[in-house]
Amino acid sequence: MATRRVTKLPRNEREAERRKTILRAAVEVFSRKGFQGCRIADVAREAGVAYGLVYHYFKDKDELLGSVFESGWQGFLSRVQAALSHEAGFEARIRSVVHVAFEAYRRDPRGVKVLILEVGRSPSGGAVNRGGAFTSVIELATSIFAEAQARGEMAAHLDPKLAAALLFGSIEMGLTTFVMGLMERRDDVLQRASEQVAETFLRGVVHARPVEGAPVVTPEAIPSEAAPWTSAKSGTKSRAARRD
Repeated sequence: MATRRVTKLPRNEREAERRKTILRAAVEVFSRKGFQGCRIADVAREAGVAYGLVYHYFKDKDELLGSVFESGWQGFLSRVQAALSHEAGFEARIRSVVHVAFEAYRRDPRGVKVLILEVGRSPSGGAVNRGGAFTSVIELATSIFAEAQARGEMAAHLDPKLAAALLFGSIEMGLTTFVMGLMERRDDVLQRASEQVAETFLRGVVHARPVEGAPVVTPEAIPSEAAPWTSAKSGTKSRAARRD
């Protein structure tokens, strides 16, 4: 009877696989229990490894969450770069970026949930450089908006960097409606949502500009019950006037 040979992975590859297994387990546990509600022991149990092995790769839960974020974000960023580098028109590239984000959620809803909810809620401080990550993707997209503006594909009065920030803000909030369970996670619903986010960003939510001569609603025209800040401001002003 022939003896079956078991091929062992090199040590560095085994280490990488174990670390990857722990990260995936962390995503599952963070998604189910939340960052605050889980323990390292929960992650170890999910990964099927000894409790101490998790600490071999990550010094604490904060570092583990930071690594989850970095791993997930780098994958997203590389796909965004690919979408923006296509030799397509400006609008097609914007739609492609939105599609990349919604497709990421379709394939890995738990991973996206952790990136959006748990990282944002975490008090881990420097362990998760969320601001730096968003800065990098906004800077990446800003050049695309600037190029489109130079070609006359985007309104000349708009700021390219702010436009880039608004694009990713729209994507994040669109995905948040699914992460929070406000919309049903079905492929057809996700597809429509992706199209709506892109279309709303590119076209806005109105069909045409306001008709000339139409009334413009100003803060002063809003009843104080609907706009408490207006009455508060007015009250402050009147008190100041009385003091003068």
